[in-house]
Amino acid sequence: MAPASASLRTERLVLRPVKARDLPAVTRLWTDPEVRRHLGGPVIDSVVRIRQRRVVGASGFHAVERAADGVVLGLVTVEAGARDGETEVSYQFLPEHWGQGYAREAVAAAVERALGDTPSVVAVTQEANARSRRLLESVGMAHADSFVEWDAHQVLYRRRRA
Repeated sequence: MAPASASLRTERLVLRPVKARDLPAVTRLWTDPEVRRHLGGPVIDSVVRIRQRRVVGASGFHAVERAADGVVLGLVTVEAGARDGETEVSYQFLPEHWGQGYAREAVAAAVERALGDTPSVVAVTQEANARSRRLLESVGMAHADSFVEWDAHQVLYRRRRA
């Protein structure tokens, strides 16, 4: 089993543990209104400070770096047992990197790795987040449930090991 913090390479990306130098980009992910539109809005300063202390080197948190130039594009998190005992993948990417396939490439790699260790992987997104829903479907995840959480309609996607 690959440790949740081990680096993972794809054709264009490196998913690796978050480093202190990544904090400006990661903080933008937590505070950018466009990134947070379907995630409950920007995170307040006191919570950002707590997250900044906890995310560096944390197991399961991966900075997504473009291999060609080292630019941090986003964050992918893989958490074993997070949702009713299933491994959950989540992701956030900076808006200037949307629409280039980076998120799909990173999430696909994270899901494939996780399925080597667990029978299924889930992801949750707001029903209104059509882009995220298309991404999850493009990596082989299927709609499994709908519910209300955080005062918004959510959809749970699941992919089972083949």
